Amino acid sequence: MTELAEVSAVDLVAGYRAGTFSPAEVLDSVLARIAGAEPSLRATYALDPDGARAAAEQSNQRWLRGEPAGPVDGVPVSVKENIATRGVPVPLGSAATPLNPAERDAPAAARLRESGAVLYGKTTMPDYGMLTSSTSSFHPLTRNPWDLTRTPGGSSAGAAAAAAAGYGPLHLGTDIGGSIRLPASFCGLVGVKPSQGRVPVYPPYAGRVIGPLTRTVADAALLMSVVAAPDPRDHTALPSADIPWQDLASSLGGKRFGLLVEPELGLPVDPEVAAAVHAAAEQLAAAGAVVEPVPPFLTERMLAGLNDFWRVRAWQDIGALSASDQDKILPQILDWAQGGENLDGATVFHGHSQMDAMAVAATSAIAGYDYLLSPVCPVPAFAAELSYPTGDPRRPFEHIAFTVPYNMSGQPAVSIDCGRTESGLPIGLQIAGHRFDDLGVLRMAAAYERIRPEPPSWPSLC
Repeated sequence: MTELAEVSAVDLVAGYRAGTFSPAEVLDSVLARIAGAEPSLRATYALDPDGARAAAEQSNQRWLRGEPAGPVDGVPVSVKENIATRGVPVPLGSAATPLNPAERDAPAAARLRESGAVLYGKTTMPDYGMLTSSTSSFHPLTRNPWDLTRTPGGSSAGAAAAAAAGYGPLHLGTDIGGSIRLPASFCGLVGVKPSQGRVPVYPPYAGRVIGPLTRTVADAALLMSVVAAPDPRDHTALPSADIPWQDLASSLGGKRFGLLVEPELGLPVDPEVAAAVHAAAEQLAAAGAVVEPVPPFLTERMLAGLNDFWRVRAWQDIGALSASDQDKILPQILDWAQGGENLDGATVFHGHSQMDAMAVAATSAIAGYDYLLSPVCPVPAFAAELSYPTGDPRRPFEHIAFTVPYNMSGQPAVSIDCGRTESGLPIGLQIAGHRFDDLGVLRMAAAYERIRPEPPSWPSLC
């Protein structure tokens, strides 16, 4: 019999409604899974089993009365560390951050509680979320459940590791350059970067979004149905929309996909990654889609300018810290941020302008298509101890050429598992859509999910 910790959120809700099992039983299974796997995985932060048990019991009573609070009532959920939950410090992955308890829930966490979700704890991230790895000056090193010598990716490192290891079905991450989709790719998951403003963020920042990491598209859609609600704290939040998130039925017939497999900058695409993405494109075409190659649209000028701007932005915060606090930060991040200390105004302005340049390029690239296909990352999961796939803080963004343009353009994009390397590491396919077509992107991911070869069984760590 499948352990309750492994059951999808959609099936958990159906089971609660039928009285097959209870939220308390499910939580016990999840907590047992965490206890067995955490000594090797280290994906969690601020676990709260007592608070979760109280929430699960309250959910039990609502289901017994036939009065669930919302679509995910009783479903165990983890929340990335930088998404504030009341009473819990938000260290942002850094030992330099004062551990002051958050006064209130961030918008997404608030929507989850209102829906009756059982928030059992937070998940790990690297310093300031600026790495595609889990290396952190505050959290222990989180590892990939598929291969403990490899990184789960980042910055939503713990969320991805937790989802792949079966710490319940729903996990919430953040993404400003690929931080949901990259770990989803490395861990064989569905990772959703919504349209800018679809899920309110506090504090808001250009390009930053919040979205699901799950094992199935249906579970990602279910989580989106809860967190995609306006909140006055985010001035960029989209207005309320009646989106049938769980209506994922769609035909591939006649859908037009552009295919980009080699961006011609940054890291070269690993041959196994390219082969898996080409195979996925062929499967979509065989099912009736039109798939055509598109030329690269990101340039070195855009990526270098963004790097300059982000370094200056980071240094404004890090440079204000005392020398002793700066010494607590991960050296790679400190080294990278210090590169922005003496950049002049013209360079900073140019760097900021490249955010718009990326947005124009990304929206132009999709103009003749319904969706764009690509790898998520040019390489599979790299060594857990490395902060960057290049190993070089002076070359920090050479792996995000496929992901970062859609943060700048505000377009939705999803990572979905499309194969394995010879050594068994997952490979992610990215499907990006027009801005605001979040449901369409999920429908295309669900369509691919139905026709792809059956993925391997999930890893077992206990």
